[in-house]
Amino acid sequence: MAVTYDAVQETAPASRDRGARRQVSPGIKRLALVYLWITIATGGIVYWEPAPYDGLMIGAIILLPLVGLAPFTRGLSVYLLLLCGIVAGGYIATTQAGVLSVPVTHVSITLYLALSSVVMAAFVAHNPDANVRLIMSAYMAAALVAASAALIGYFDLVPGLYDIFTEFGRARGTFKDPNVLGAFLVPALLYAFNVVLTARLLRGSLWAIALPLLLLGTLLSVSRGAWLNLAVSLMVYSAFVFIIAATNRERLKLIIVMVLAGLCAVGVLAAAQSIPKVADIMGERATFEQSYDVGPEGRFGGQEKAAELVVTHPLGIGALEFGRVHHHEDVHEVYLNMYLNTGWIGGTLYIFLVLATLVLGVQLVLRDRGGNGLSAVLVAPSSAWCWRAQSSIPITGVTSISSWR
Repeated sequence: MAVTYDAVQETAPASRDRGARRQVSPGIKRLALVYLWITIATGGIVYWEPAPYDGLMIGAIILLPLVGLAPFTRGLSVYLLLLCGIVAGGYIATTQAGVLSVPVTHVSITLYLALSSVVMAAFVAHNPDANVRLIMSAYMAAALVAASAALIGYFDLVPGLYDIFTEFGRARGTFKDPNVLGAFLVPALLYAFNVVLTARLLRGSLWAIALPLLLLGTLLSVSRGAWLNLAVSLMVYSAFVFIIAATNRERLKLIIVMVLAGLCAVGVLAAAQSIPKVADIMGERATFEQSYDVGPEGRFGGQEKAAELVVTHPLGIGALEFGRVHHHEDVHEVYLNMYLNTGWIGGTLYIFLVLATLVLGVQLVLRDRGGNGLSAVLVAPSSAWCWRAQSSIPITGVTSISSWR
């Protein structure tokens, strides 16, 4: 597979321009797509940092624009400027920290994530339908592996894997933290549900097999945030699909599938509750005020401290400085975190970025009337994460690939 160049003619500027443009062979582009699929499929393996995904994504950031699969657009320039403003606020905030190395490393990682988000947005804009399907197929593979590992470990199906795939009696699968597993599985659940709703009967039936597996993995992560994210995401997704349906027949199909999915969910929940250790921990976690939430040293008390620091520190205090100096743990609230980590400028730009992403995302969904529902799959989880304000996955990480283009 070779890279070819048009002939360059000295006397013809237009010919020189054509010759300067490099034509990448289809074979190289296919290899790049395979590389990206593998990169995203490794995103569900996060036992250590940096994870395999991080190293592979650095290669994708370079490779996709190089082979012409992620051309830059005017809309993305606005997105990039907003992200640069947030990152700049983070670097300014590091000057207020007592220890520079930790916040500088944190902001530098944020810069890497921002760049990867821009490249992925450019990749999707280049060929939206096909490229979103590629991304989500790899994401589904990662989610199924993570959920399967979670169940294998939780029920001790393979000796010796319980301690690896669980933590404090909660399923964590191939992640370090059960909360991250639960949040990671939500978009996969929505995507599988959308395929069941929109595909032909045979293909939809095959995808329906994945739903109980992903749902049980989410439940056994025993993450209150993931449960809320899933509930709100499903409601938002259903509302979107109902609105953009081309016919009343499609709306009736949605209602029928939702009823069947609800019965499936009740069955999975009943099966889980029939296991004593599962019932005990789920009952314990179902309350929204745990012992570590209340009191001045609890999670909510820490958020009150963080709000006071935001008011008195316009430049921020530096990333992770709150947990090091002011409280025994991090804030666990994304907006307060952004103001502490990036100052008033960075925090405000982040809120603007979230709102703009949601507005553009909703517009994208409404333009998809009679479509395949993929836009609703991407926007609905972001709506849930925005509402909860404690996302384990950055809100722009999913929605930006569909709306900023």
